[in-house]
Amino acid sequence: MVGGPRDRHSAFGLKSCWNRFIGVFLDARGLLSDPKMVNRHSLAYYSRDQMKVMGLYVNSEEKGQPLRRAWHVFLLVQFSALYASMFYGLLKSLDDIVETGRDLAFMLGMFFIVFKMVFFSLYADEVDVLIDILEASHHAEVKGPGTEACRAIKRHHFLLNVGLDFVWFVAVVVFVVLLIVTPFWADQSLPIHAVFPLELHDPAKHPIAHLVIYVCQSFSMAYLNIWLVATEGLSISLYGQVTTALSVLCVELQQLRHFWGDGSEDRLRLELTRLVGTHQSIILIVDRCNQLFHGPLIMQMTVNFLLVSLSVFEALMARHEPKVAAEFMVLMILALGHLSLWSKFGDMMSQQSLEVAHAAYEAYDPSVGSKRIHRDIAFIVRRSQRPLIMRASPFPAFNLSNYMAILNQCYSILTLLLKTLD
Repeated sequence: MVGGPRDRHSAFGLKSCWNRFIGVFLDARGLLSDPKMVNRHSLAYYSRDQMKVMGLYVNSEEKGQPLRRAWHVFLLVQFSALYASMFYGLLKSLDDIVETGRDLAFMLGMFFIVFKMVFFSLYADEVDVLIDILEASHHAEVKGPGTEACRAIKRHHFLLNVGLDFVWFVAVVVFVVLLIVTPFWADQSLPIHAVFPLELHDPAKHPIAHLVIYVCQSFSMAYLNIWLVATEGLSISLYGQVTTALSVLCVELQQLRHFWGDGSEDRLRLELTRLVGTHQSIILIVDRCNQLFHGPLIMQMTVNFLLVSLSVFEALMARHEPKVAAEFMVLMILALGHLSLWSKFGDMMSQQSLEVAHAAYEAYDPSVGSKRIHRDIAFIVRRSQRPLIMRASPFPAFNLSNYMAILNQCYSILTLLLKTLD
């Protein structure tokens, strides 16, 4: 395992935890103020740190801490009670199609979050390996004519990813706030429809119990959704970091012309061998990411497809109740944004992987160098003509073309449902 540098933080202290949680945004602010800076860590490193601050990144290191284990047990009990009450509430709302759709939408979202929690509890150590490899790749720097260009690429990609992450974070916070204040303006007593034994959720009969349930639901929704932003940021930034590495590789391939010019074939061969190895490691990382995240990618596409279809359908069914319809529209926008973000990053990685072939071809000079050097360049060109893709078989690849196909399928299902109801 290749280990990147790690910062040592105190495990306790609100200020320390807060600085770790917003460290990625502080780093981005530093890059904006100083264009010559390069981010200290990859985005995946920062996202993992956010998950650790929230106490829900269950790798071998975290499992060995008694306080962490107690926290995990508390969360397990809390979320199990929440999910059970939501399921019971769903059974009680089957007579109301709008209420049933709302319950199903939140249960789907909750199921996806629980699935991600289970995934990271089982595979956090393997995710650590990928993060450390990409962190080492981020810190690796070969001095030469393209050094500044490589730094600029890393800075640009980091700021782009952080900007999208910030927009996603703000959207989720707005959604959580709207959810928490729903009982103050809608005809419901809790943020999420739930039913408890002995009618403990009824504020008229059990005001204290209702208050406790309200606080617990508000905490759970805020915690789970913010944690989801961190975990999705980590997952998607692994592919984003691959895109960055491919862009840097293109620059380094283009700089091979400087080795052609100085007549040093030994240096050229060494540099080309290093670049061939770098390209091979990038391909292996993508294969490992697709293999490791096979389950989450399938679950993500399935849940988003269902959420988009369900939220649009319910928004139309509740069109005479603007507040309820608006809630479903916000949920639809979040689901679409989630899926489009993954599709865009998959597209960017695929397109950048094809650019490697162009960069290698531009660096090729048939009049200079030995047959071995020409063969290595041809090898890179040939291997780069097959794009790297983000995919979980048997589902299609995550890209914008398939994203539009999913939207068309959602529209077809929605049309069929509306015709059936009419």
